Amino acid sequence: VASNSSACLLAKASSSQSWLWNQGLSHLNFATINNLVKNNLVHGLPKIKFEKDNFCYACEQGKIHRKHYKSKTAFASNKPLYLLHMDLCGLIRIESINKKRYVLVVIDDYSWYTWVFLLHSKDEASEVIISFIKKTQVNLQLQVQRVRTDNDMEFKNKTHAKFFDEVGITQQFSVARTSQQNGVMESRNQTLFEAARTMLTFANLPLFLWAEAIATACFTQNHSIIHKRFDK
Repeated sequence: VASNSSACLLAKASSSQSWLWNQGLSHLNFATINNLVKNNLVHGLPKIKFEKDNFCYACEQGKIHRKHYKSKTAFASNKPLYLLHMDLCGLIRIESINKKRYVLVVIDDYSWYTWVFLLHSKDEASEVIISFIKKTQVNLQLQVQRVRTDNDMEFKNKTHAKFFDEVGITQQFSVARTSQQNGVMESRNQTLFEAARTMLTFANLPLFLWAEAIATACFTQNHSIIHKRFDK
């Protein structure tokens, strides 16, 4: 009988199997794919050991600028929605097929679950954030306690301040040019955009499909999270 500790006894995947699943899972690294197998988290994923036995040009190109970020956090969230990280990425150089130029990224600090919202302009951010918080609190029956962002003006406005004050949310701002204070967000943004770039490169698709690629990467990564809280 196979167990989690016996992953090393699994049959080795063929080269074609390994790369097919790598591509289907938005070019996830093989260590993560093997963790999905070990924890039986993906329906249909064969119980075999996946190995990188070939060079993937798209992965190398898409992930060439990888850096590792560590976040300095004064406390650890003990439940979902306690702390949300937010960032607005853009202006994206190439307009998407639906004429979007910005990406609003929201991360739950507790679970690392991520939401992405594609926007035409920065001006849409406040309305999207307020609507998202209201709907998510109702759906999950939980209260957002804190929202952490950078110091960009789209997050420092009267609309946000008024809403956060009315519902009792504390807004936190990271120090300018201090990436380690925004480590969670920096790391997630990097992972999303790398995966999107890799998928487009591999499939030789036009860059105006970047929005669809980011949405796909977010979906795949949300369903590939293996995140143990407090070493448990």
